[in-house]
Amino acid sequence: MSKAVPTKAEIALLEPFFGLTLESIHVPAAREEFAAATAEIKAAGIVGFDTESKPTFVTGDVSEGPHVVQFALHDKAYLFQLHRVDGHPFLVELLQSGQLIKVGFGLKSDSGQIRAKLGIHLGALLDLNTVFSLAGYHKHMGVRAAVGMVFNRRFSKSRKVTTSNWSQPQLTPQQMLYAANDAYAALKVLEALDLPREDLPITGPAAHSA
Repeated sequence: MSKAVPTKAEIALLEPFFGLTLESIHVPAAREEFAAATAEIKAAGIVGFDTESKPTFVTGDVSEGPHVVQFALHDKAYLFQLHRVDGHPFLVELLQSGQLIKVGFGLKSDSGQIRAKLGIHLGALLDLNTVFSLAGYHKHMGVRAAVGMVFNRRFSKSRKVTTSNWSQPQLTPQQMLYAANDAYAALKVLEALDLPREDLPITGPAAHSA
């Protein structure tokens, strides 16, 4: 029997979850910025991870996403925009890395889109839906339910921002906050669970320390 997760009505009554502010969110544009961001992300070893894609509204249309890939650290986030081709070699390095554990919710669709767009397989993925499923919770927990359960806080997601144009050259402040905190919340949930590293259900090529 699966364990209960908070309902939408229950979550709506909670105090808000405070995520990263705009000052802590970086969008690399130049090659040197991508290099510096990549070095910092790799040094972290484990990061919150997510992607955003321009939505499709016609049945049968295939998304050309992802258009944004997010990496969240303990106190900041980096948003890689796919239209900035100077960043592609750095992004591919991070995505394929078996040393960098990428933590998120529902990562199967992200993996498929990245494989279709960049022709690569993701290394060292940790899907928190799997973590909660193994603990006896509903398989598709999602970030809102997880934040509600783990922190007793309300994680807000604007449908207007969700369905906005993620392929535009400059992201809006609302898009930056949304994208960064999706990844940041996943990292914070994992930290709060405080699971032994060897118990994490990591998928894809991963480098296990001896």
